[in-house]
Amino acid sequence: MAENEADLDRRAYAVWVSEVMLQQTQVATVIDYYSRWMQKWPTLQDLASASLEEVNQLWAGLGYYSRGRRLQEGARKVVEELGGHVPRTAETLQRLLPGVGRYTAGAIASIAFGQATSVVDGNVARVLCRVRAIGADPSNTFVSQQLWNLAQQLVDPSRPGDFNQAAMELGATVCTPQRPLCTQCPVRSLCRARQRVAQEQLSVSQNMPSISDVEECAPSTGQCRLCPPPTEPWDQTLGVTNFPRKASRRPPREECSATCVLEQPRALGGARLLLVQRPSSGLLAGLWEFPSVTVEPSGQCQHKALLQELQNWAGPLPATQLQHLGEVVHTFSHIKLTYQVYGLALEEQTPVTTTSPGARWLTREEFHTAAVSTAMKKVFRVYEGQQTGTHKGSKRSQVSTSSSRKKPPRGQQVLDSFFRSHNPSDAPSLNRVAQ
Repeated sequence: MAENEADLDRRAYAVWVSEVMLQQTQVATVIDYYSRWMQKWPTLQDLASASLEEVNQLWAGLGYYSRGRRLQEGARKVVEELGGHVPRTAETLQRLLPGVGRYTAGAIASIAFGQATSVVDGNVARVLCRVRAIGADPSNTFVSQQLWNLAQQLVDPSRPGDFNQAAMELGATVCTPQRPLCTQCPVRSLCRARQRVAQEQLSVSQNMPSISDVEECAPSTGQCRLCPPPTEPWDQTLGVTNFPRKASRRPPREECSATCVLEQPRALGGARLLLVQRPSSGLLAGLWEFPSVTVEPSGQCQHKALLQELQNWAGPLPATQLQHLGEVVHTFSHIKLTYQVYGLALEEQTPVTTTSPGARWLTREEFHTAAVSTAMKKVFRVYEGQQTGTHKGSKRSQVSTSSSRKKPPRGQQVLDSFFRSHNPSDAPSLNRVAQ
């Protein structure tokens, strides 16, 4: 790690960008985006001077678009209000920078500045739950706070950044949600979940009753706030994946939108597509999309409502040429949005009038590099398929950007000694060796 202040700020910025991009997104997806981002904006000052349009354009396709906007907001605050220096502690990072939560603050502070502070992401939470046989839902406020406390007691003060990355790596590569590689785990001898599996197998073979969890059980009631709920008894088939038991996720709400690819003919200066800009807040804020209107899933009045929306942007249009082409289903973290896809290729003699600053005409080449979402690119593929004769009726296209996506390996070192104590109060710092 560089010693001078400028290098530390640059390192903190690089960690900041990588951690934000990696939130709920696979490393394989992030690599190219990260490389392009750092090449275009190698410093906080470069990002602070960029336009939101440029940020959205580079982020397009990565999902969770507010992350890019908040990164730029944070960069501007550092440059304009903090003298160009990134806050040095997890506490000040979280307090001063927009979009920086507890995890991101801990990652920046430990990796870039060497602060002995913990991080708990989904991978680390899973490792902690299994090593300590915590079966309750990690998203529960009480359980989450216990995991953060435990992680803070375990972090190696001499190499906190390496320790935190190693813990994340352990969860990403070995202690995985399904089919964990227990025989390859460097902390398997300390894993209470693994011990519980062995005990349960012995109980079954000897026809003995199941063993109850006792970790931190409330003495007055016998109820343990860190154990699986009584309604979810031990499942022998799950093995160590009994820990933790996550609560059932509420299914995303379903919405429907009618959207139209409106294209001018080549004779009018080259084929161009009409794009309109979404509001500056809310879902996909500030991105460009084909004219769309929210409709009922039943399909009633879709054609009429969409035609009216098109005419608001482009003037009178021939209703008979508006054709339904198919649908695209795109699942966000909390919304399952079905796009009913329409197409309207204008005749050469059809006049169009578009003067709104919230609309623009783009060539097909410009569309593919514009700040548009993955869903809109899927919509355009349906339109292109119809134009080239490869689209068959109402073929459904599924796109998933749900928050359940996992982080694959980060290529960091692993642990050889971990979680030396049964009690958090006497847990020592941990040593690591490189692979």
